[in-house]
Amino acid sequence: MPQDADAKSEERPKPSRSKTQARETSPQWFTTPQPIRRLFDKFPLRIYSLNELPQRSPRNRENNTLWIFTTNEGAQLGAPSFNPGCLKWQAYMIFKGIDFVPISSNNHASPTGALPFLLPASSTKNPLEAVLPIPSTRIERWVREKKVNTEKTGRPPDEGLEAKNQHVEASVSTKQKSTSKESSDMRYEAYMSLLNYRIRNAYLYSLYLSPPNFASIVLPLYVNPSTSNTLARVALSHQLRAAAETELLKQSPTIDVEATYRDCDKAFEALSELLGDDEFFYGEEVPGLFDASVFAYTHVLLDEDLDWKHTRLREGLEQYGNLVEHQKSIVEGWFGDNASGRSRSHKKA
Repeated sequence: MPQDADAKSEERPKPSRSKTQARETSPQWFTTPQPIRRLFDKFPLRIYSLNELPQRSPRNRENNTLWIFTTNEGAQLGAPSFNPGCLKWQAYMIFKGIDFVPISSNNHASPTGALPFLLPASSTKNPLEAVLPIPSTRIERWVREKKVNTEKTGRPPDEGLEAKNQHVEASVSTKQKSTSKESSDMRYEAYMSLLNYRIRNAYLYSLYLSPPNFASIVLPLYVNPSTSNTLARVALSHQLRAAAETELLKQSPTIDVEATYRDCDKAFEALSELLGDDEFFYGEEVPGLFDASVFAYTHVLLDEDLDWKHTRLREGLEQYGNLVEHQKSIVEGWFGDNASGRSRSHKKA
């Protein structure tokens, strides 16, 4: 039976040449119809010149630029941001000696819809060849890779504040640093959760859901600079309050204000015990990412330029002198006279 089947298959006639040619020349789905093709042949493609960058975009791309919440005056002076999420990375890059230019911005200018983001320096003026922006979730990795590449290539480090911590870093061996980080990995995650949840929750409620603080801080610093339209300001205010409430309700079905503040007080107490008599956390001689994370909240709460009406969080923080000294040490040692770069005119807005 198998042989008979094979024999029959060999006796099948082959398709004629005309049919094969017809199949090869038959229209395909992806081919452009002749009428459409002739129409476009009459209108050749015209390439327009590239649009210019926005007026406020940095023309000198030789510098790294960090886009953060700050005022125009604060950006010019390099003052600390009034937003904890931005201040964390602003301080961290300063600690690591990365030279950058702060840019006053808002969430609408961010590729990810949130600040901060970093635009690394570029040697080309062609926008198509410019480097891609780096979101906050990748800034630490970018800084680490930049430092490693600098050490491998032997190129001189960034100017700016690099000289300030060079003599300190020279006194701490790489082995000592790695041992300290390895022994504190578990503690690091535990204490970081205090910042990301307990302290952040209390901060969100105090800033966005407390009417006095919303009127004295959020409106002049976040809402009014974004738009001059009254209806748009009302809508944006509602969005900010709703977003804060949604974040708090993720932790609990209801918002218990007193419990939120008590948890924040316990978090401050735990951080105070962790810091102890050291100048910086984990006994490091140079502040690191955790110091920047703590400073991001303590400075915003203690900043005299911010018109806090409801001072419950500030009063709770001031009970721990070493945390206050930690904030002052960073301000004086790493921001200097630029720490008070915001104009007090926002209080009148």
